[in-house]
Amino acid sequence: MFSIYPIPAFSDNYIWCLADTSTGKALVVDPGQAQPVMDYLKQAGLTLDTILVTHHHPDHVGGIAKLQENHPSVRIVGPEGSPFTNVTETVSHGDQIEWQAVRFSIMATPGHTLDHIVYFTDTLINDAPALFSGDTLFIGGCGRLFEGTPEQMHRSLSSLLALPDNTAIYCAHEYTLANLRFARHWLPEDAALIEFEQQCNELRQAGKPTVPSSLEKEKALNLFLRWDDPSVIKAAEAYGSEHGLSVTTATEVFAAVRHGKDHF
Repeated sequence: MFSIYPIPAFSDNYIWCLADTSTGKALVVDPGQAQPVMDYLKQAGLTLDTILVTHHHPDHVGGIAKLQENHPSVRIVGPEGSPFTNVTETVSHGDQIEWQAVRFSIMATPGHTLDHIVYFTDTLINDAPALFSGDTLFIGGCGRLFEGTPEQMHRSLSSLLALPDNTAIYCAHEYTLANLRFARHWLPEDAALIEFEQQCNELRQAGKPTVPSSLEKEKALNLFLRWDDPSVIKAAEAYGSEHGLSVTTATEVFAAVRHGKDHF
């Protein structure tokens, strides 16, 4: 009944299009550009009726005005209190919305930005629950802290760990190989990272996305979620000692990893 497709935008963005194949209705997430969306909708024979916004950055909202011109009745859902105000409906943590019998739960995930939210549904899409994680959680990484603090992002990521392990992570950027290069630098002997990097390289060489991944896989591989992993703690402590960072708590382990990636 439902299909999902990554519409490429800019150099590395994905605009996710969720379609109800029985009605031809489509929902898109974070349309930073309008033309790729309009081209895909025309090609697929779909009608846009809903836009979900995770946060206010231009590469996530820049195409909305043009899409609204072409679809005047489109529903635009976005975070309450956001600098981006061109929405028809605001939502905040704990709210739920419905689209074509799909119910999304809204989770506040400040860190990358203060207004960032994510959308989770336990409706099976491609046989798995789905999380539209925007720039909070990437495959092998997390968003830079442009507005929030390490404490906020650590709490936000911790909240995502409570979701089902088979949740598919539909993030907004193809950053996987860059994230894995950093992870391999920190943990060069991690066999699972070596294998996953090879798999992702093969996907990219074949012109295929590395997204989505599963939450279970991210828990095992993503350094930004492994603040209780002894190998990551050891690497964070070594990095912290070199850069004058305290690394005594889980939040400080996360902060060291984030600092390391920012300066990699």
